[in-house]
Amino acid sequence: MAGRIVAGVLAPHPPHLVYAENPPQNEPRAECGWETLRWGYERLRKSLEPRDYDVIVVHSPHWKTVVGHHFLGLPHFASKSVDPIFPNLFRFNYDLNVDVELSQAIADEAKAGGLTTKMMTNPEFRVDYGTIISCHLANPAWDKPIVAISSNRAHYYFSNEVGQTEQLALGQATARAIEKSGKRALLLASNSLSHRHFTEEGELPEDMSNEHIYHHGQYLWDMHALKLMREGRIREFLDEMPDFIEQSVSECKEGSLTWLFGALGIPTYPAEVHAYGTVIGTGNAVVEWDPSRAAVEAK
Repeated sequence: MAGRIVAGVLAPHPPHLVYAENPPQNEPRAECGWETLRWGYERLRKSLEPRDYDVIVVHSPHWKTVVGHHFLGLPHFASKSVDPIFPNLFRFNYDLNVDVELSQAIADEAKAGGLTTKMMTNPEFRVDYGTIISCHLANPAWDKPIVAISSNRAHYYFSNEVGQTEQLALGQATARAIEKSGKRALLLASNSLSHRHFTEEGELPEDMSNEHIYHHGQYLWDMHALKLMREGRIREFLDEMPDFIEQSVSECKEGSLTWLFGALGIPTYPAEVHAYGTVIGTGNAVVEWDPSRAAVEAK
């Protein structure tokens, strides 16, 4: 049986959301905070419940690689992840399993398509916090193995256009490998939308009276991007992506969302926006694409 993507999700990774959830793996404790986004993740999890899946494939902005696209290549990683900017909020003891077979298959498929790839087989490698946060918020039970993919720096060393072409090709290779594997996969693009943020933190991080978008221009760009997603106009969004990245200082520059669009075959069906909210001035949205809607929309 051919494998398939059960859902693709824009799954932002602000550490504040895990902090506010108070899971046992995270050492700092919070009173509350960022409920709009956290409840959006709750809605996502409820949406995913009827659709069983075998593996989570996540592309993270915070595993940055200069030469090629890297993949976790050992079956198990365990350590403590500390956010370098917010160590007061995120000190997370992780213990995760990797689907090495699928990880290698995606790397091989990408290499066959002309991309440079490498498997991470250092047992002391510390998994990045973007991968951990998005996976935790999408599946707090941690009962599924993951495939983690790095963020290649082509956007930075060449141009937004070159980086976008690279990530679309990686997404297409991901989809081919999943189909050949016979597995059902949940895909997570771990990034924010607009990403200009505050440079000072309040005395109480979870004080929501201090939380708002950095500036109105960012908000307008975020709303425009979400409108295109909700209307299934992803090709148009990709055409505008270089401008969106520059004008809103978007974390989409890291390529995670473009990778997701490539894997989903550049969706023409509407996305479900579970939540939009701000974290330290950045714009974040929990957005789900259900590929089964493609057949419905085609009728």
